[in-house]
Amino acid sequence: MEDIKLMKGNEVLAYAAIRCGADGYFGYPITPQSEVLETLTELRPWETTGMVVLQAESEVASINMVYGGASAGKRVMTSTSSPGLSLMCEGLSYLAGAELPCVVIDVSRGGPGLGTIQASQADYFQVVKGGGHGDYRTPVLAPNSVQEMNDFVELAFDLAFKYLNPVVILADGVIGQMMEKVKLSPQKPRRTEAQIRKECPWAALGKGSERKARNIVTSCYIDPETMERHNRKLQEKYDRMERDEVRCEEIETADAEYILVAYGVSSRICAKVVEDARSEGLRVGLIRPITLFPFPAGAIRRAVERGVRGFLSVELSMGQMIEDVRSAAGDARLPVRHFGRTGGIIHSPREVYDALKRLMTETGGLQ
Repeated sequence: MEDIKLMKGNEVLAYAAIRCGADGYFGYPITPQSEVLETLTELRPWETTGMVVLQAESEVASINMVYGGASAGKRVMTSTSSPGLSLMCEGLSYLAGAELPCVVIDVSRGGPGLGTIQASQADYFQVVKGGGHGDYRTPVLAPNSVQEMNDFVELAFDLAFKYLNPVVILADGVIGQMMEKVKLSPQKPRRTEAQIRKECPWAALGKGSERKARNIVTSCYIDPETMERHNRKLQEKYDRMERDEVRCEEIETADAEYILVAYGVSSRICAKVVEDARSEGLRVGLIRPITLFPFPAGAIRRAVERGVRGFLSVELSMGQMIEDVRSAAGDARLPVRHFGRTGGIIHSPREVYDALKRLMTETGGLQ
């Protein structure tokens, strides 16, 4: 019998972590993602799989505990929300610089500052563009359903270990708090120490590891030329990500004259707008980035080549992803407009449809 349940997105993150064989979770409660830690505590995986679950004293402590676990080759993760991620950004830079795999979940809320506990997508800049100091990038997965909250945890760990890099799951507060039917992943065993030694030759395993030389995990390179070589090595890795790891969903884009671009809960709203527009004979499509980095610029460029007349970037922000949409559209001189709500207000399909019609009127596509 399939393991199907009606669950909150945040709760599913906890189940998915256990079932994909995670070794440890280190986090601090902050709305709207506190259920991740609460669910892990309720499930008590340390009694069944041996997974460590620890509430740290702060987000700063959490990300540095992740650094320690990742240094030993463990599958470790944390979760937080927007102000908490701000505190973690220094640690994220250190993890990227030391080439350590881990998973960081951001269930975003409104800002700037303390802001609101309601949903937002205004963490795009912070997460997609790095957030911390230095030239580093992290793959960013953007779920738009509770099922994807489940599926993306294992995918994030796979990408983290493939590229030896932190991977971020960016979910807005709506996806974290909403309830949907989800098919849970089957339980996988945690890796043994022998498997870690074999699979993670870079890890610092301490005494008894049977290694002749010690591994030193660091992001510190005092010599300028050494630091530059390291940065070039990292950039080659990010270039591979952009070549091989782009993920997106396209809905009704083959003949679309106008295309909505949206992720997370905004993409669900836009899917309804596409349905309504098509029912009225309007050729409208949707590009949903699943990876925000690497961004699906190719899908935008292909739409330009097909003759699309305009793009509308729909976000729960004052406009952040729109910069990547404009960049991807290049010098085609097509209108790229933004529609968004903030403060925890979720746009309605009618609001988005009206904004789309204004764009169509502007470009002569609606008389």
